[in-house]
Amino acid sequence: MFQFIVNFFDFFLYFPLFNFLVIIYNYVPGHDFGIAIIILTVIIRIIIYPLSVKAVASQAAMQKLQPQLRELQKKYKDDKEKQAKETLELYRREKINPFSGLFLALIQLPILIALYRVFWNGLKPEELSHLYQFVVNPVQINTMFLGLINLGDPNMIFAVLAGAVQFFQTKMLLPKTIKGVAKSGPDIASMMQKQMVYLFPIITVIILIKLPSALGLYWIVSGLFSMAQQWFILKRSKNIKVIPPISSLRGPAGPKQSP
Repeated sequence: MFQFIVNFFDFFLYFPLFNFLVIIYNYVPGHDFGIAIIILTVIIRIIIYPLSVKAVASQAAMQKLQPQLRELQKKYKDDKEKQAKETLELYRREKINPFSGLFLALIQLPILIALYRVFWNGLKPEELSHLYQFVVNPVQINTMFLGLINLGDPNMIFAVLAGAVQFFQTKMLLPKTIKGVAKSGPDIASMMQKQMVYLFPIITVIILIKLPSALGLYWIVSGLFSMAQQWFILKRSKNIKVIPPISSLRGPAGPKQSP
């Protein structure tokens, strides 16, 4: 069963990505492996762009809902089941999928694993036997980037840069505190989000510090592409009015009466 999964993974992800990278490498002037990786990264990001837009747009919309979410937490602080039900109802009413970001991460994870194998095993001459018949065999892949960095070896600078990009990318999606909205106490979700801003970059550096720097280059380019995309979407979302807390729509004695 396990071997079947490995073969399935290789057939649908590893071999196509490996062959596509070699095709790009063959046509890049000077056969610069780093430039080939950058081109491959941009193409992958363009392919999953529709999913990325939905995920970032959902995160931006959730920022707008922070006042209402805090009010629900305060109103149903002693009834977690009711709080969860009302929160999901709010998401449904505003047509927001809170799991879209997780779905995007799940989509990217197999691609990242396949690229790890491409950059780890694909650089070996014997792996070129997996090329499709229509792909020109380069005989050997030169892993130098701009003639300066060997992307087949680990690189501390690339690992740290990837961690820095991860930091700013995560921070961009951190919900902003909205003026005029009082917090109802400790917000566990917000605390966890702030912790992830610092935890994810550290994990990124730890993961990449001993891996081929080709993966770090992919991480950096992919992160920069995502940041540009997030900036554009979040800038557009600023034109959307912040949804006020439910209580602000009512007077002290209940709903406002029509004159």
